[in-house]
This record gives sequence, C-alpha cells and structure tokens, in this order.
Amino acid sequence: MISILNDSTRHLFFTGKGGVGKTSLSCATAIALADKGKRVLLVSTDPASNLDEVLGVTLSSQPLPVEKATGLFALNIDPEIAARDYRERIVGPYRGVLPDAAVVSIEEQLSGACTTEIAAFDEFSKLLGSPASTAQFDYVIFDTAPTGHTLRLLELPAAWTDFLESNAGGTSCLGPLSGLAAQRELYATTVMTLKSAALTTVVLVARPDRVSLREAERTRNELATLGVTNQRLVVNGVFSAIDPDDPVAVAMEASCHLALSEIAQGLATLPRDEVRLMPFGLLGIEALRAMMAQDEPAPSGPPPLLNNAREPEGLVPLGLSSLIPDLARNGNGVIMTMGKGGVGKTAIASAVALELARLGFKVQLTTTDPASGLDPLLGKRVPGLTVSRIDPAEEIKAYVAEVMATVGAQMDAQGLALLEEDLRSPCTEEIAVFRAFAQKVDEGGNSFVVLDTAPTGHTLLLLDASEAYHRQISRNASDIPEAVKRLLPRLRDPEFTKVLIVTLPEATPVHEAASLQRDLMRAEIQTFAWVINQSLTPLAVTDPVLVAKRNGEAPYLKEVKLNYAKRVALVPWRMPTSDNLSWLASFAS
Repeated sequence: MISILNDSTRHLFFTGKGGVGKTSLSCATAIALADKGKRVLLVSTDPASNLDEVLGVTLSSQPLPVEKATGLFALNIDPEIAARDYRERIVGPYRGVLPDAAVVSIEEQLSGACTTEIAAFDEFSKLLGSPASTAQFDYVIFDTAPTGHTLRLLELPAAWTDFLESNAGGTSCLGPLSGLAAQRELYATTVMTLKSAALTTVVLVARPDRVSLREAERTRNELATLGVTNQRLVVNGVFSAIDPDDPVAVAMEASCHLALSEIAQGLATLPRDEVRLMPFGLLGIEALRAMMAQDEPAPSGPPPLLNNAREPEGLVPLGLSSLIPDLARNGNGVIMTMGKGGVGKTAIASAVALELARLGFKVQLTTTDPASGLDPLLGKRVPGLTVSRIDPAEEIKAYVAEVMATVGAQMDAQGLALLEEDLRSPCTEEIAVFRAFAQKVDEGGNSFVVLDTAPTGHTLLLLDASEAYHRQISRNASDIPEAVKRLLPRLRDPEFTKVLIVTLPEATPVHEAASLQRDLMRAEIQTFAWVINQSLTPLAVTDPVLVAKRNGEAPYLKEVKLNYAKRVALVPWRMPTSDNLSWLASFAS
C-alpha cells in the first residue's frame, strides 16, 4: 500500500506526463481512502478523461456515488459543457438588451479554446477555492490533465488575477470581464489552497523510464516556482522479472532499474512510492483495489492461455514499413501522430520522419505538445531532417510584436493602452500557438512536416478552434495569415494530411483513440492508419506477468482491426537503448 494513504492532506492532485497511470492511481487511492471509512470526492479535470471507463460508472458534472466503493463519489468536469454554460452566463443578460449583432459579436469572442479552458477552470475553482462546496467530503482528489495542460491550469489563477487587476478597459478576448471580475476572491482562495502544504499535496506520477522521469522533474521544478512545494513521487509500472530465462523480462527489469538509478537530484529528494506493473488491465473497482495491495506477492505462475492469444499477430503487419510507401507517395504533406498521452506518439512520429529522411526526402519533425520528449539531436545526425518545437513564449513574443507593429501603429494613446491590456490576457498564448501550428501545416506544401501533436483533449481543442480563430485573430490583426486561411482545407485533404492514430493494446487507449477518430470524422478529417505500439503479442515471452499482459492484448488488437481501422501497423515493445537513432530506426523493420 502506498504511503500517501497513511499521511494525506485533504486535497490530492495526481499529475504527470500522459499515460503514466494518473487516472488508475487517483481512482485506486480514492477507493482505498473510502474503504477506510472516509467520504471522498474524485474529480477529473482532464479534457480527455476516461474516469467513467476505469470506475465502470457513467458520470456527470455533479458528484455521483460509485457502486462497490461506499463513501466514494466522482464527477467529470466536461470542458465543452462548462464552456457552453459559461458563455450563456456571459451572453444571457444581453439578449434582448443589446442589438443582435452585438450579441453575436460577444458570442464569437467566447468561441475560442481559451474560453473553454477558463470555463473549465471556473468549475475547478468552485471545488478547490470554495470549502463549503465540498464540506461533506473528507478528501477531494483531482485526476488532472497531462502535464502541459495541468501546468497551464495551475498558472491560470495568478494569470487571471493579474489580468483583472491591470485591465481597466473591461474587455478582453473573452468578451466582457464582468463574469471574471466576480470571481476574483474565489481565484485568490484557489491560489492560496494550491500553495498550502497543510491543505494540498501534488502527487507526481511517472513511469520507470527516462522520458517520464525527466518530465516529472520538469513538473516538480515548475510547480515549485509557482509556490506549490508539497509534492510526492509515485513511480508506476515498476517491473521485476519472475522468469530469469525470459530475455524480454530481463531487459524490461534492467530498463526500469537504469531509469530509476538516473533519477534527477530534485526528484530524488521527494517522498517516493513504487507501484509494480500489474498483469491485468486496471478497469473496475476490484482491479483498482488490487493495485493498492502492493504487499501481496506477484503472480507465481502463468495464467491459462487464451485460445486466440496469438491470432492477431497474423492479422496485423509488423513494424511501420507497411505504411511508409503510401506516406511517401506524394513527396510532401503533413503527417500527424495523435492519441492518448503516453502511447508513444513522439517515438512513432520520430521513426516515420527518420525513415522518410533516409528515403531522401526533406523532412521537418516538430511538436505542439508542451510535454513532448522530442530528441533535438536527431536533426544533427540525419541528412535532410530538421527538428523543431513550437515554443509558446517565443510565439507570444512574435505575435505581440506583429500586432503592435500593425494594428497598434494606427491607434491613439487610449486605443493603444486597451490593445496592450488585451494582449496581456492568457488567451494571447492560445492564438499565438495556433498561428504557429497553422504555419507548420502550411510548410507541408514544400516538404514533409511530421507533427508530434499534443495529447488528445488539447489537440482537439486546437483543431476545433480553427474556424473560431479566423474571427479571433482578425480582432487584433490587420489581415488573417494565409496559413490560417488554408488550415482547415489542408487538414481535411487526405492527400495532404495523413493522421496516424497511435494507441496501446489496452482498453482505455484503444477506446479513447476510437473516440478521437469519431471526433476527427465530425471535423471532416480522415484517419490514414492506426499504429498499435509497444505490443507484446509478437514476442516469445515466458515470464508469467508478461504472458498475462500479452494474452490480454488479443481482444483489443481484434477490436481495432475489425471495428476501427482500415489499415493497422503493430510495433513490438523494444528495449530502449543509449543510441536513440538505432532504436527509432528499428520501428520501421
């Protein structure tokens, strides 16, 4: 049992890079506390939440009891519903009062991704900053979004408080500020609660691999800079081989030990728990209870083999090589890797870019993911390949400079002051990053651009916002950039943009990927192929834990092949090596 259960603050945040097991651990912790007789509220603030599936219940934006876990209640903060309600709170009082054109204008200003974020944060603040709203619970546990989005969420209270204090004009890219000004005290309380070591603990969740632990250290440092210092570390999925004659098991154990031996000094100072790799999927209350029972022995022998355990191997092509010819056919365009955080989008994007460059094409590998582990050294080692990153700070600086030099140059002193205030709003980052994303897509007209995109929820906000940003950008820019005008048509052109949905052969990643594909279809964006990553199915494992994990992949491989994907590639688990280039090259074999 992890030690945090014996000594916990009232508020617990589980955060970390996508796919490290935040939802599983937050659910398991909530269940364990409820089993001790406590009343617990479990909240998801993740736009790509899978809390319903893990708990086996249908949740809403109001606390609902969880069956088989007396005392546990859970809710989802749905960003889209929160944004809809938020917009109506702002716009409603003006209907029938202002001219219709003015009401439409306000609605347009409230249509961007930034509004969705602040609306979701509004709901989050009510739970954290208003003790009366959760007074009936002993603990409030937050299953937060992947790291980049979480840090943005945690920075919002201070950012919006500063903006409200300095904005005398009463308008912003969110429209009238009356709805925000009323929340000033709530935001201030939220900030205080986040920083209070007596009230709040942030649990950094990581996997025993270098990229995940490096991201955890970055998060630790950034949170400490924000004044959030009461932190703990949980390393999830630590594997110890049972069968010493299984080379895959031995390699996995060695990989875990190596990563943990190289843990950063700052991270090493935190209280730490390790949770072993479980041989089964973590869905349902009993599976989550077993996750906390770390004192019990691991399985001592292999479970019964499923009759069809190895069948999907013959149905799905191994490696990325089957996809490369069609990806390369036109000689240019955009290739996007999308999917749940932690499924290996960065590795797949890098492997595809590497193979295209080796075929002689000019390739740019870039990312919109604030938590991406993209290797910048690849561009120095491979002819024809460049590696870049969309840096929010640099994009904001460039965007503000452009607006001030164009629109600002034509304003009087009062208009210039209002413009400067507007550009200080956190929404400016969304606009600036979106423009950079559009520019990267546009560069696919002359070469290959391989985009390692952000985790699902954030990516969809970015894509869904494209038409809204036509209006949003035009407020402060004399002309909408041509790259923005061309963005949607290019994303919807299957000859220009090829989307690779990356997943793992497990329930939650597969089902979230299926939901992503449905959302893309509604946006008229087609999926080129699915990539099932880190599969044990093709490997001749004998270790009982790995055999059980391999057998458990079978139904999800079939589900993808038969229900979701026109074409699929299966990428086996590979031992990471010190030579990242050789490791990535093996993905295409």
